[in-house]
Formats: sequence, C-alpha cells, structure tokens
Amino acid sequence: MEVAKLLQDLVRLPSVNPMGRDLPEEITLEHRVTAYLEGFFRDLGVPWERQTIALGRDNIVARCDVPGATRTIMLEAHQDTVPIDNMIIEPFGAKIENGRLYGRGACDIKGGMACMLWAFARVVKDKPRGAANVIMACSVDEEHTFQGVKVLAGKGPKADFAVVAEPTQLNIVHAHKGVVRWNVTTTGRSCHSSSPERGVNAVYRMGRVLQAIERYAEHLRGTRVDPLLGPATLSVGMIAGGTSVNTVPDRCRIEVDRRVVAGEDPDKAPDELMAYLKDKGNLDFAVECERPWMSKGALSPKLSGELTKLLGNAINSVVGKHEVQVVPYGTDASTLADAGIPSVVFGPGDIACAHTKDEWVPLDEVEKAGEILYRLACST
Repeated sequence: MEVAKLLQDLVRLPSVNPMGRDLPEEITLEHRVTAYLEGFFRDLGVPWERQTIALGRDNIVARCDVPGATRTIMLEAHQDTVPIDNMIIEPFGAKIENGRLYGRGACDIKGGMACMLWAFARVVKDKPRGAANVIMACSVDEEHTFQGVKVLAGKGPKADFAVVAEPTQLNIVHAHKGVVRWNVTTTGRSCHSSSPERGVNAVYRMGRVLQAIERYAEHLRGTRVDPLLGPATLSVGMIAGGTSVNTVPDRCRIEVDRRVVAGEDPDKAPDELMAYLKDKGNLDFAVECERPWMSKGALSPKLSGELTKLLGNAINSVVGKHEVQVVPYGTDASTLADAGIPSVVFGPGDIACAHTKDEWVPLDEVEKAGEILYRLACST
C-alpha cells in the first residue's frame, strides 16, 4: 500500500482524545484506528496483541522477526489526536492538495504512524539480510495522561532501541523536558453577594496563591537550569470557581503545568510547590493540592548515542543531512527510556502544524521518513 493512501485511511478514522471533556462518541477514543491496525497486521500475517487500557482504548503491538537478527528495534506511534475545536478544514477529510495532506492528526501523528507502518510492512515482506527484528507499537492516550505508553513500557515487549513518532521535520530529537500536571484548590464560605462580608471568597484567596506561584515560577527559572534542556518552568493554564455572580464562591481550582528537566522526579513537583507556599507564600489559610493526574519525566540523551548515530546515517542516506535537537515538549520516548530502552524522537512534519486549525503534513516527508526507517531497520 502506498504511504499516502495509508495516511488517508488513518486520518479518516476519528480518534479524538476527549481529554476529560464530554465529546461526541462518534469521534472520540482510538478503537476505530485500533480495528484498522488489527486488520493491517492480520493481512501482513504477523503476530500481534492488544493491551487494554480502558473501554474503547487498546494499545496494539505487532512483531516481525527477521532470520538471523541479533537486535530488535521498536517503532512507536500514538493513535489519538487532540480535539477538533475551531478547525477550518474538514477534520477527517484527508484532503490532498499541493503535496500536503490535511486533517486532524495528519501531522501529530498519523503521518509518523503511516511511515512506520509502511516501513514495518516492507521489512515483513523483504526480510532483508542483516536487518533487525521490528516491533510496531501503537499506543493510546498520549495527548492527555500517557496511560498507553506506561502499560507498553511495563508489559514489554523488550527492544534494544525505540524510535518514537512525533513531527521533527526528519531531524532527531534526543532530549526533551518532562511534564507533570495537577490541581490546586482554595476553599471559602459562600453567602449572598449583597453581603460579601458574611462569607469567605475562595477566588480572592486563589488570587493570593497565584501571586505566590508566579514568584515560585520565576524562582524555578533562575535556580533549576539544565545545561541541555534549559530551565524548569511552571504555568497555570486553567482556573474555575464559583456557581453564580451573585454568590460568594466557596471553592476555586487551578490546573498547574510543570515542565521538569533531567534529574527531577516529576511526582515530587507538587510537594515542592506546597513547601514554597508554606514557607514563602504568606498565606493564612489552607491550600489543597491534589496528586498529579499526569506525570512524565524528561528524556535524556545518555542511552541513545548509538541509536542517534544509526538513525542519523539513515537520514543522511535519504535527504543528505540532519540535525540533532532538544525540544521543550514531552513524548512517549521518556517513558520507554525510563524502562531501559534507548529512545529518540523522529518523524515527518513540523510541530508548528500540530494541533492547528488546518493541520497538515507534507507527503514527501512522510514518504522519505518511511524509507529512512526501513534503512534504519536494515542497518541496526
């Protein structure tokens, strides 16, 4: 199957991650893509398995064993996409125009999945001498809580190297920050807004908390800096409180996004913030801090030197040059690396096109990425 047709099939199958929202069933969850992938692997005649994460959400993993192979490489891509709010194109139309394929997930990351599937199928059919065994792993829930890759890393299968699909414009990402997200809540006492002095305004209290958090974020940027990844950061991205304008609110909640650098334990980030608020927040009321609902460590290049060289050689053989880069966003690669699998990030498309109102990927990069991954499998 041509890689463009493969990509069109994938984009036409909605796999929107609801990300905690109540979205239409006909477009949410990954089960349509998983069913397509199951058929794809059945047609190839390779062994495959599902790893159930939740209802309608299964990782699917296939394997090609090459006679005489001494190493195994994993190609990993996530099945889900972000929601389709405010898109100005048909989200699942998979329209091709001027060498671009448009649609939700075209760039992030069904273009990367398509080129991996194409390379995997070619290894299955060719069984090239000297090639590595290849595992094709398609995970779920990458766009929200990373539950799919956590199960994948915990259950295996084992590999010597892993390439994780994300849009890198055919360059190599060998390091990135990690991310942890959690909620912080202030409480008060509600009353009628005509007599606000009778209540305790939880929104006002949160205002004081936010000022302290802003100071803490600046403290992080100045004191916790990785020579490769740059500074650790913190941002408050959501706030909600109150029930009506004429009622003093008794609760207010914020959502915190914390980017961690190498050596930091993301699960400790909430406790570190609470310690700062207690010591330097100048707060005379209690603040509730929930445990993280999403947590992922940073990706370090320490394990991936050989893989970076091998993939770089494959890229150069197809396009002539490449860069090795560091990015601030998180991927499945860090979870696989934490499980002991040297991992890098690679794929077609530009991250600037991901999650956009007219998301697209250049088909020539998708085709070149497939050839690069095939050559990598042949040289590993």
